Parts: sequence; C-alpha cells; structure tokens
Amino acid sequence: MVKKYNFLDGDKLYQEKARLALPYLIRQAKAGKTIFYSDLAKEVDMTNPRNLGRVLGTIGVALNELGKATKINIPPIQSLVINKTQKLPGDGLNEFVKDFDKFNRRQKEKIVENLLSKVYLFQDWDWVLKQFELSPVEIDLKAEIKVAKNWKSKGESKLHKDFKEFISKNPNVIGLNSSIGKGETEHIFPSADAIDILFTGKRLKIGVEVKSIISDNADILRGIFQCVKYKSLIEAEQITENMEPNSRVILALQGEFPTELDLVKNLLGVEVMDKINIE
Repeated sequence: MVKKYNFLDGDKLYQEKARLALPYLIRQAKAGKTIFYSDLAKEVDMTNPRNLGRVLGTIGVALNELGKATKINIPPIQSLVINKTQKLPGDGLNEFVKDFDKFNRRQKEKIVENLLSKVYLFQDWDWVLKQFELSPVEIDLKAEIKVAKNWKSKGESKLHKDFKEFISKNPNVIGLNSSIGKGETEHIFPSADAIDILFTGKRLKIGVEVKSIISDNADILRGIFQCVKYKSLIEAEQITENMEPNSRVILALQGEFPTELDLVKNLLGVEVMDKINIE
C-alpha cells in the first residue's frame, strides 16, 4: 500500500466522497462509458453536482501521487465525468491538462477523446482500488434482466403514441433547440428496426425512445437496451450516407426514472430525461 501518498485517506467530507466515487469511476472505465456529473453525484449521495469538482480533483491528485510512487502512468480517470450540455469535463481538468479551459470545443473534444482512450485501455484499475483499500462496485442485474427478457408487448398504447407525437413536435422538452424542427416518428433502419423519434440536425442525429406513464420497470429497462442498439444503428446509417458518425440517443420518460435502474443506465452510458409533462 502507498498510504503516505494517499490523498484519499482523510476524514474530510470531500475525501470521503472521493473514496466513494473512485470505485464508480473505475466501473465506468472498465465498461468504456462516461458518466454525467449529475449521475455520479446521485451515486455518491451528493445533492449538488457542482461540489464534485473538489472530489474529482482529490482523486486526480491521489492517482498522480500513486503513479509517481509506483512509476506507473495512471490516466486521469476523472475525465470520464462530463456535463450534459457539451458532453465534456469541466475546467477543473486544468489541473491535469494544461490550459484546458483555453481550447475551443473541437480541441477539447479531441483532447478528451485521447484521454478517454487511455482510461479505457488501462488494465490495472483493480490494482488501483487495492492500493487505496477500496472495493469494486458490485454489479448484479440478473433479476432485472430476466424480467425484461420475459416482457411481452401488448402493442402500442394510445398513451405511448400521444407521448411520442408530443415530443416529436416539441423538441425543447428534451433540451433540444426548437430550430431542429419536427422529429420523424417511427424511423426505420435498414435492419428493419424502428426508433420512436429521430431528429436530424446538420451534423448530429438525435434518436429518442419514449416510455409513457404506464411503462413499468421492465419496459424501461428494455428502453435502456434499445437506446444502446439505436445509437449503433444511427451511426451505421450515417456512415453509409457518407456522414461522420455523430449521434445522441435519449430515453424520454413521462414518469420518473426508477432509482433501482440507475446502475444499468450509468453502466451503459444511456442519457435519460424523465418526468416530462405533456399537458
């Protein structure tokens, strides 16, 4: 152990939260997925995601010190945490990437892409946990997956259809600029799969899978997996249309997202917007 280099070893609240956060970040790194500030804050029971800055900084310093002590180049795992607007880490990354805040968005995207590739390829995250005497996040979704696999569709309900039509005509309710125009409903891919809504921008396509107020947990879990599939299909279609693959896929819920599915949502990197009012 490298206790004397362990900046996580303290009783201050931000150090306690850093010890909680690191296993979640390592879970995301091993899954090859980023995580939103708000989702990580929820995982470690923090009400204000803005307070994650010091927590992530503490993790970054601790990993740097561990790397120096062991002569192992540990990538900045805190670069996994991104905001929902630009899909980029905050300017707190300055401490680890010189002048990060001075680059334009495209430059930042390239820098972060390079950092994330190193984070995803790093093979010793379990070893890092052991150095800090931390345990990995347990993942057991067998029961939820079994229920989702046995879910039987009863056909499209009027509630689902109305919710889908509402979102297609009101992109602003899921955070999109209204200038993007009306979304295409039931867009069919060459695989014959159909996504509920597809919005098409100049460089970006945004797919939306919707679940109405009557969807249960099993149906919402199916929606999470559907979003993973649709992202691949959208980008495959973009490639065949000689476009740069660039997409977002959102799971839009009329009701509240069930907290028991937070793990799988974050593990698979699916963007969710819930409690959407259509009145």
